Amino acid sequence: MNTKIATFGAGCFWGVEEKFRKIKGVVSTTVGYSGGDFNNPTYKNVCSGKTGHAEVVRVEYDPDIVSYEELLEIFWKIHNPTTLNRQGFDIGEQYRSVIFYHSEEQKEKALESKKRLEKSGIYKDPIVTKIEDAKEFYRAEEYHQKYIQKQQTKSHFGI
Repeated sequence: MNTKIATFGAGCFWGVEEKFRKIKGVVSTTVGYSGGDFNNPTYKNVCSGKTGHAEVVRVEYDPDIVSYEELLEIFWKIHNPTTLNRQGFDIGEQYRSVIFYHSEEQKEKALESKKRLEKSGIYKDPIVTKIEDAKEFYRAEEYHQKYIQKQQTKSHFGI
């Protein structure tokens, strides 16, 4: 299987991961931190707002089953790309809307999809999503991985 990587920041990574995890063609998801200038950040470091990192989901996918364009469509639908450094009650630079591209092809497709969304008129406010070259990815602590799935399993078994 020939897989590719996509990285998205769209608020708290728990819900974002849960959405992408369920997509046919997504091989794996990993939550972590990217886009900052601090080596090996922890959740506490990132939440301080001093590292410059965003909470992100790294998506490994099979492009023969799900395209990057389809992943972009999901990204745009699962969050509000017009709120700067905020998604709902989550406020701070770590919750920013960002696409980290891993190739020139991904960059072009991300820019095209953003332009299409801007022209669509769906949002009255400007889209603030950044499209940036992928930076170092730091895997988040284990308790953050598949967090929502773990909570559902606990409640299902009455734990």
